[in-house]
Amino acid sequence: MYSLSSQSPARGWSFWWKPALFVLVAVVGLYYVKWSPYYLKSFLAADKHSIGASILDDQQGSPVTAALTYAKVYFLAIWKAAVLAVILGSLLQVLIPRDWLLRLFGRPGFNSVLRGGLFALPGMMCSCCAAPVVAGMRRQQVSVGAALAFWIANPVLNPATLVFMGFVLGWGFTALRLVAGLVLVLGVSLIAQRVSRPEQTPEPAQEAVAEAAAPDSQNFLGRWSRSLWQLFWSTIPVYILAVLALGAARVWLFPHVDGAMGSSLLWLVPLAVAGTLFVIPTAAEIPIVQTMMSLGLGTAPAVALLMTLPSISLPSLLMLRKSFDARVLLTVALLTILVGVVSGLVGALLL
Repeated sequence: MYSLSSQSPARGWSFWWKPALFVLVAVVGLYYVKWSPYYLKSFLAADKHSIGASILDDQQGSPVTAALTYAKVYFLAIWKAAVLAVILGSLLQVLIPRDWLLRLFGRPGFNSVLRGGLFALPGMMCSCCAAPVVAGMRRQQVSVGAALAFWIANPVLNPATLVFMGFVLGWGFTALRLVAGLVLVLGVSLIAQRVSRPEQTPEPAQEAVAEAAAPDSQNFLGRWSRSLWQLFWSTIPVYILAVLALGAARVWLFPHVDGAMGSSLLWLVPLAVAGTLFVIPTAAEIPIVQTMMSLGLGTAPAVALLMTLPSISLPSLLMLRKSFDARVLLTVALLTILVGVVSGLVGALLL
């Protein structure tokens, strides 16, 4: 049986400063970008039963104007988290020992998927901001299921979002989101792991230990700079272009809501598809759904949007096009739509 302690040399400060630095950057960054702002926003949600206006509520008719307007509002809302995500995704590759990652997330199966979901909870990122970290995990050959669980759990099981949702929409919506979110994170990740190609299975942990024990071929700053540039170039340009395209497409993706639209289940599947493809900042699904329900949107399509809008998006899928096989990403997208539709039907019966 493989044992890390039996094959690893004694590790002193020259080894431990790297993981310690990663934890420090993650804690300070998340506190500044996520934890502190969300703590303050929870009081707003409890007091006002609102966390702000809908990001879609600007009634744009021109696709070009809609694209530029949405991109401006969106990137102003997420740029700090996006910068932090690229930094963490690159530092993950040079500061965290690869054998640690493989021990936690390397073996395909339920335990790795569960750990991937649990480790996502402090991140509280949207799907696009989590994507660079996931790309860094996959470059260290973390298993498909664990990486997907980390990616989807960041927005879907975000503790702050669940609290906001309870105060704004009601705790019934929060309970349904939590249960359906667990199904989405664990179920979709395990199914996608099964459909992934065998060659995507991470290398044995023994090889990772031997590589980690070998001397670095270049200094830390050089390795980090290269990882940072590769991660940035493979994710951010396509991210910006996709957000602009979806900003223009929202003119057709989210038509004006009226009473007839809200009372019909015919809108359930189209809105689940639109929610899966569209991109929003963290927790933006709450004011979107709150506004649309006030205009007459029914419970079923509203719940479908609450599940699909934050889960994944076309930009995040494109950002991870080199990290997962195409059929894995297609499976994730289709199952996300399915969970959204089923959740909507359950919500119509229970809420």
